[in-house]
Amino acid sequence: MAKYLILYRADKTMNEQMSGSTPEEMKAGMDAWNAWAGKAGSAIVDFGNPTNPVDDAGGGQPVGGYSILEATDTDALDQILEGHPHAAQGGTIAIYEIMPMPGM
Repeated sequence: MAKYLILYRADKTMNEQMSGSTPEEMKAGMDAWNAWAGKAGSAIVDFGNPTNPVDDAGGGQPVGGYSILEATDTDALDQILEGHPHAAQGGTIAIYEIMPMPGM
């Protein structure tokens, strides 16, 4: 099975999003993520964490977090990501296949 690095991008940094949210909004957001995680099940290798840019020399939308998922192929991965709360909340998701290191 292939592993994929999932990067969650949004117009605001995670700190900006969290500082502008009420406790009820944060709980609702986490409930949505936990519901998705329950659906994704064993495909989640690493649920991930929020991130905050230190040096975003590339510009564009900041990466607000990441996950590592495992799937047989990109079609299966698309099914796992279907209805993902980050996309439902207006963010974008970038997907990178994690390639095995040659000779390792």
